Amino acid sequence: MKWGIIATWRMAKEGVEAASDMLKEGGSSGDAVEIAVGMVEDFPLYKSVGYGGLPNENCEVELDAAFMDGDTLSIGAVAGIKDYKNPVSIARRLSEERFNTFLVGNGAEEYAHKNGFQRRNMLTERARKLWEMRVKEIREKNLSPYDGHDTVGMVSVDSKGQMASATSTSGLFMKKRGRVGDSPLSGSGFYVDSNIGGASATGLGEDLMKGCVSYEVVRLMREGMHPQAAAERVVYQFARYLTEKSGKAGAMSVIAMNNCGEWGVGTNVEFSFVASTAEERPMVYVAYPIGDKTLYEPASEEWLEAYTKRITSPV
Repeated sequence: MKWGIIATWRMAKEGVEAASDMLKEGGSSGDAVEIAVGMVEDFPLYKSVGYGGLPNENCEVELDAAFMDGDTLSIGAVAGIKDYKNPVSIARRLSEERFNTFLVGNGAEEYAHKNGFQRRNMLTERARKLWEMRVKEIREKNLSPYDGHDTVGMVSVDSKGQMASATSTSGLFMKKRGRVGDSPLSGSGFYVDSNIGGASATGLGEDLMKGCVSYEVVRLMREGMHPQAAAERVVYQFARYLTEKSGKAGAMSVIAMNNCGEWGVGTNVEFSFVASTAEERPMVYVAYPIGDKTLYEPASEEWLEAYTKRITSPV
């Protein structure tokens, strides 16, 4: 069997590199996505995930995460959890339970405490300053408060043919307390079946959760469609349908991988992702829509340098 892993956004690169090393040595897809997502959660300069994630309107960091085992279809998820490190690991532990596998708010925090997960104040000084700047901009310039909703989502297949998927996000910047998007919702933000493949979505959760986009990509792969064609069809058909229904469709991007390690992406905005397989070293790609097709190419050195400069610039 060939192994592979695909993830949303440039921020996943270091995690995908670590996961690829594990998969290359025969490691499991479940461990690979947990460790890779955990690395994104731990890096304080990634503003939309984990430690350093952008806070809600009350300057609280509420985190959502999910984990799915493609062999058993077991799912674990948390939403609105505060002050706990690595919510993806809490989600994975929940996936091992028979009941009560999706916990929110205080219930998720109580479960994390009882199971020995590490408490941590997830609000960094940098994130607090960004929150203060946005509050000032909203007041002075009448700007929309909402920004920064990039979920890290991953799908992996290991050399034994086992698949897993995981997501993690701090959600919409300046969101209402208790707001939850698509990321921890099975079938919408993620789905994986080792007999077929998996998918994960990122973008505006309020629109993505109006459809089971990740499940639909997997369904099309079940019918024999290549991940690229499946991801494109779902994104563009659903975006058109939302536009017909409500006059607009927000940003949406989907990554997909089948159980042979073949992968694909669909997006209606410019979007970066990372992919690695037994034949391909970890690579950052930039994707963009052209009609009903998604084109992508390796990120240039200039693009990568601009990205690093942007996330490390002082506040």
